[in-house]
Amino acid sequence: MTVRVVLATHNAHKVEEFQQILGASAPELEIVAYDGPEPVEDGVTFADNALIKARGACAHTGLPALADDSGICVDVMGGAPGIFSARWAGHHADAVANRRLLLDQLSDLGEGKRGAHFTATIALVLPSGEERVVEGLWPGVVATTESGEYGFGYDPIFIPAGHDVTAAELDPAAKNAESHRARAFERLIPAIRTLSNRE
Repeated sequence: MTVRVVLATHNAHKVEEFQQILGASAPELEIVAYDGPEPVEDGVTFADNALIKARGACAHTGLPALADDSGICVDVMGGAPGIFSARWAGHHADAVANRRLLLDQLSDLGEGKRGAHFTATIALVLPSGEERVVEGLWPGVVATTESGEYGFGYDPIFIPAGHDVTAAELDPAAKNAESHRARAFERLIPAIRTLSNRE
């Protein structure tokens, strides 16, 4: 039986990525795009913002809701951009501007000083009020230049540990198998399967 779950984002890339990641491990799940109002993300952690979005989508649709808050965390910057990753270059800036600003800020740093990781925090909120939050980390380094056509956000400037190419140069299936979201979903799958068994 198919279980419909709304994904609290207007980002089509994320909807596609979530469906690809979940397709193998939870094929009974149908990710539904969210067309409701965007809540104010005024949390101070990834978990806060993920829960704000998931609660809003669940309340608006009456469906179980998934939401993630994710970003790149640079060691030498104390974990920044962190929760401000999506608007690092300003509220009206795009992903290209965000990447360029970060590369400029790190331009004087050589190898060994560009450590970073992607963080994904995923919240599952059920109409019953039950909530579950999980986190996944994907370690690596910030590249010195952009490269790659796949992915989105900071993927073109992030080189995952164990690779010599950026996340945007990895085949999407390979990326989705080991990304921060995939690692978070590994922890969330038991709760999703429990949800499926209730239907």
